[in-house]
Amino acid sequence: MGTLATESIPGTEPAAESKAATAAATSLPAAVKGMRPETRRSTSGLRATDVYAAVGAAAASFSITGLLYTRLTGFTGFVGFVVIAYVLFIGLYALLISFDESGPAVRDRIVSAFVHSMGVLLLIALVSVVLYTLWEARRALPHVNFFIEDMTNAGPLEPLSVGGIRHAVIGTLIQIALALAVTVPAGLLCAVFLNEVPGRYARFVRTIVEAMTALPSVVAGLFIYALAIVALGVDKSGLAASLAITVMMLPIVIRASDVVIRLVPGTLREASYALGAPRWRTAWHVVLPTARSGLTTSVILGTARGIGETSPVLLTAGVTTVTNLNPLSGPMISLPLATFQFVKSPEQTFIDRGFGTAATLLLLVLVLFVIARVIGGRGPGQLTRRQLHRKVLGSRKDLRRIEGRRSTEQLSTALAQEPTRSEQ
Repeated sequence: MGTLATESIPGTEPAAESKAATAAATSLPAAVKGMRPETRRSTSGLRATDVYAAVGAAAASFSITGLLYTRLTGFTGFVGFVVIAYVLFIGLYALLISFDESGPAVRDRIVSAFVHSMGVLLLIALVSVVLYTLWEARRALPHVNFFIEDMTNAGPLEPLSVGGIRHAVIGTLIQIALALAVTVPAGLLCAVFLNEVPGRYARFVRTIVEAMTALPSVVAGLFIYALAIVALGVDKSGLAASLAITVMMLPIVIRASDVVIRLVPGTLREASYALGAPRWRTAWHVVLPTARSGLTTSVILGTARGIGETSPVLLTAGVTTVTNLNPLSGPMISLPLATFQFVKSPEQTFIDRGFGTAATLLLLVLVLFVIARVIGGRGPGQLTRRQLHRKVLGSRKDLRRIEGRRSTEQLSTALAQEPTRSEQ
């Protein structure tokens, strides 16, 4: 009873809580009492101390590595020098940062330095490959005949003013066009199926697609060679090469499109279903336009994978020096295969043509990328000028039809009232 009476009295609990807090405060160690509250640490932005620490660590790492290579040890090799210098840079940078930051901040700075350095390394590698290709192609690209002639009349000893890669450019465009004609609708349709019709079979298809993304290109070439050329009797041609390229492009397009369509908000689908739209119309008018930019990127990735393949084309297209516009019969060479054929020659003119062909392939991929971004780079619901003009013309046509119907109704009403007036 005494306990119940105490709990029912107002003010008893606050008094007990205040006593407990006072007892806890008196029991804390003196060192804890004297500590200041931890200030909020900002991990964003770049400070001057970070720059100084990075520059100092880089200078010290290169100095120590140079001392090791020249004075203290007998190490040699550029790759080893870079690796040792980089490891010393990370360690010295962590040491300098630890003077001003705590443990979490030090780890954050180390990871940030590692990620940025790997990004810079990849960028340097990409720029080096492109610049080296363009530099080696400087002797072949200035010749106009290099782009408008084929190799019919050009031998190994002919100068660069004779012959060109017209046959390879045309062959590449024909093969990639045929491959895209199959890959784009099939890949987008499969990606829509994986997202709009979920189930056990969809999971099985997604697993197969993910496994096919790592398929070696030579396996795809051997598959088309055995199926189309050996079994069905199809000649080595641009069609067979495009089928092999399609096998390489299709899983890339499906996987990338699947990821992009997953990012479409589910509320858009629910709103479309609430308005009474069926599933196919929702996918066509809501899901695909919303993911248009990402789907364009997936097509670009697949095109970049297929347009640079050499081994499938080598097994299925054959090699020729003349221009072949018929993909159904006769060998049809492509730019990657022409590059391979040129650079394996011991003649310097052929090697120059090989680098010129590689540079042309880079420029062709760049042009296709720009065209794809212009076509599919608009945001959801954003219309082109031609589509906007068509909408305006349609609105004007609807307005004229409504006005004509209104005038017709007014005329019919007047004609109906005229006999009444005559009787009066």
